[in-house]
Amino acid sequence: MGAPDLQQLAAVAEAAADAARAEILPRFRRVAVETKGDGSPVTEADRAAERAIRAVLREATPDIGILGEEYGEEGAPEGRRWLVDPIDGTIAFSRGVPLFGTLLALIEEGEPVLGLIDLPALDERTVGFRGGGVRRNGEPIHASQRADLRGAIVSHGDPFCFDRFEERPAFERMAREIPMLRGYTDAFGHAQVVAGAVDVMVDLDLNPWDAAATQILVSEAGGRCITLDRRDAEHKLGLVFGSPPLVEELAGWLSRR
Repeated sequence: MGAPDLQQLAAVAEAAADAARAEILPRFRRVAVETKGDGSPVTEADRAAERAIRAVLREATPDIGILGEEYGEEGAPEGRRWLVDPIDGTIAFSRGVPLFGTLLALIEEGEPVLGLIDLPALDERTVGFRGGGVRRNGEPIHASQRADLRGAIVSHGDPFCFDRFEERPAFERMAREIPMLRGYTDAFGHAQVVAGAVDVMVDLDLNPWDAAATQILVSEAGGRCITLDRRDAEHKLGLVFGSPPLVEELAGWLSRR
């Protein structure tokens, strides 16, 4: 699929993100929280946003399958499909913290070719696709190229995810040795890395819909993204992404690299 086609599909993804915003923002700080069977939180905003996203995608791209966090698989799993996380950072959303986002990615032959990270409460949207670079609110952005951890802002996902990934020693080393280690989690942290504001991030124990947009966006922004598999859980991923030299260094701190 060429860049002109992907540019058209990026417009579809933006329309879907607009529909999600219309469901999310009126419910922000005004919605009850439930607990799913796996122990993770969910709200009516998550469900309503995914329904809205699916409606836009079905109408515009009926030949492309959809896999979403709340409503599962729709359409044939082979070929192209959209991956949807209507609210990445539901814990933040449910507590009134504005650092949550919507994630959309298009997968082709098993690889992400288009990604979108929308931060509705901050009015920031990052979009990119293969061969087309990355833009935030229409302006080109680029990942960091910093090579020295001592001056870098390094972010990480929740520490319990390092435990699930059997990588607690790596987190403890990061806490000891990195001067500016910050917990900018979920879609917010990912967007800051894509834009170069955060130099590098380690985020573990992700679902495919948590990771796919970042995988293509970081690459198109001139950064590097290393993907790791969790040994004991099918489909769970870890990402080390951002400035290429820092990604290489931090990936070396993980036991499975």
